[in-house]
Amino acid sequence: MTTYYDIPADMLIPALADKLAEMSEISQPDWSDYVKTGADRERPPTQSNWWSIRAASILRKVARQGPVGVTSLAQDYGGSVNNGSSPNTPGVASRHVIRTALQQLETAGLVELVATKEIESSEGKQQLFSGRRVTSSGQKLLDEVAHSCRDAANEMYPGLAKY
Repeated sequence: MTTYYDIPADMLIPALADKLAEMSEISQPDWSDYVKTGADRERPPTQSNWWSIRAASILRKVARQGPVGVTSLAQDYGGSVNNGSSPNTPGVASRHVIRTALQQLETAGLVELVATKEIESSEGKQQLFSGRRVTSSGQKLLDEVAHSCRDAANEMYPGLAKY
């Protein structure tokens, strides 16, 4: 059986974005037409389906990296900030975009929070989380999309046929 590890990201993510666009839980918010995807960007995205592409990419990263948080994903999607004559510094992506996409994936049942422990505080008991991981339905969706992309991947990359 083909898994999402076997298919290159440049083929898997657009196919997965098409599947996510069909879901009613994954929808582009109204504010997303005007927002930049990071502090290092100058303009908003120009693609019409950038939200579903970002959600598909986030789902793939969550599946590959295990329990992962918003800050770690923001560092992954960030670029470098131009500081003029000073050296460039790392810039992080928009945490609001990532958090909203993760919440939509969680509502769709593709991603879940991983609880680590429960602590006592002055407000009562609170749950601590180590991040989000992919659920079994999310794993199934990723593998189905990877299996549908298998023939195109074999044509483009002949060496993949042995895997």
